[in-house]
Amino acid sequence: MVKEIERTGIPVVHMCTVVPISLTVGANRIVPTIAIPYPLGDPAVSLEEEKSIRRNLVKKALKALETEVEDQTVFED
Repeated sequence: MVKEIERTGIPVVHMCTVVPISLTVGANRIVPTIAIPYPLGDPAVSLEEEKSIRRNLVKKALKALETEVEDQTVFED
């Protein structure tokens, strides 16, 4: 799905917990997330910490969208 959307000219960020799967399916912009049951948060931390985690992941995804890539790229930081 990611590759098909990108073929139309729309950049896509694949946010995932298992990066090798994203690489296998051919995603170009990959942002690793937290954990399989809670990819964009962590219920074990305070609400403020969880908001910070989510905010940082969204910022990383937006930066990935703005970045031109030629090959598959994992945006760690």
